[in-house]
Amino acid sequence: MIAIIPVRNGVAPIGAAEAACEAGEAFVVGTGTVDVAHELLAYVPTVRYLEHAFRPHELSAVVAAVISAATKKRSVILPGSPDGRDLAPLLALQLGWPLFAGAIEVRADRVRLARLGGTAIEQVQSDGPFVATLIPGVRGATPIAVLTDTNGTVPRKATPRPKQVKRASSESGARTSSDRPPSVDATSLEVLPPDAATMDLSEASRILGGGAGLNNEQRFRQLASVASLLDASMGATRVITDHGWVGHERQIGTTGVVVDPDLYIAFGISGAVQHTSGLGHPQHIISVNTDEHCPMMQLADLAIVADANATLDELATLLSKLAANDGSAFAAPPGTCPAANDGSKIAAMDGSKDGSQIAADFAAPLATTPGASS
Repeated sequence: MIAIIPVRNGVAPIGAAEAACEAGEAFVVGTGTVDVAHELLAYVPTVRYLEHAFRPHELSAVVAAVISAATKKRSVILPGSPDGRDLAPLLALQLGWPLFAGAIEVRADRVRLARLGGTAIEQVQSDGPFVATLIPGVRGATPIAVLTDTNGTVPRKATPRPKQVKRASSESGARTSSDRPPSVDATSLEVLPPDAATMDLSEASRILGGGAGLNNEQRFRQLASVASLLDASMGATRVITDHGWVGHERQIGTTGVVVDPDLYIAFGISGAVQHTSGLGHPQHIISVNTDEHCPMMQLADLAIVADANATLDELATLLSKLAANDGSAFAAPPGTCPAANDGSKIAAMDGSKDGSQIAADFAAPLATTPGASS
């Protein structure tokens, strides 16, 4: 098998290393591919790359031609990132192969797929090559340098890098421009900044998450409002999406969306393993919960022992007043994380303060004043 890794401007998509490890070989396509190809050498012994403008329909035709030119037809795995999910069906159409979307495990002759919001697993057998998308965060990626032999003691050495990276040619077996179907890719006129309220959670840099500690559906509309004031996205746990209070696309976890924000604020989330496994590695975690011993509080940089509903009420009031005064709440400069701590564990509050005091303490490290860094 081979992993196709779509790249824009030298940035690897979420799940790239996992897809490469699952396939055993990687083919990096798009713009700025060389750096990403060398990054993936930490995970697989052979990486090919092809520099090409990222226009999905046109790129799928070029990649399909390269794959078709190979003597041995091998199944293709793409990461389940936005670009991976966009390219996969186009590539399957070009190759005339079946597409298996939402895989949690891929083998040469079978694929295991997450179905019904992750509540069911379907195993599909295949007697020929196929295209599959692998859900990020479900398989993990282990660098070659730390893989061990059968007795588990001797590290396996990677082969020299200069022999591993190979530049692929789009001319090998490719159809001529007259044979290739006309491109129907959209023309990009302008790239607008993402709306934190609607953007894909997997790409959000700040997320406010709500769990069973928030007591009704209205709380999640309030949470979304507070998130908007902080230029953040709103997420939820599986129990909330099962209630129907929030759409499944907002569910954070291994059976929902795998995220990797700079800042994660958890309101009333206990921290079940299905949720925390999908959190990635946030630079800063703040947790509000009445149970100071729950897993999410143990993970937090700042653990606030308080009722999540009362804290959310006071935080919403405080942010609304600040927004009314200067037209914004706590918008940090681009590329910075709106939290201030040294990364060490901060002692949990004792819960003796009232809601307004807790909210003020909670919001203080998020504030950004002109000329000050967050």
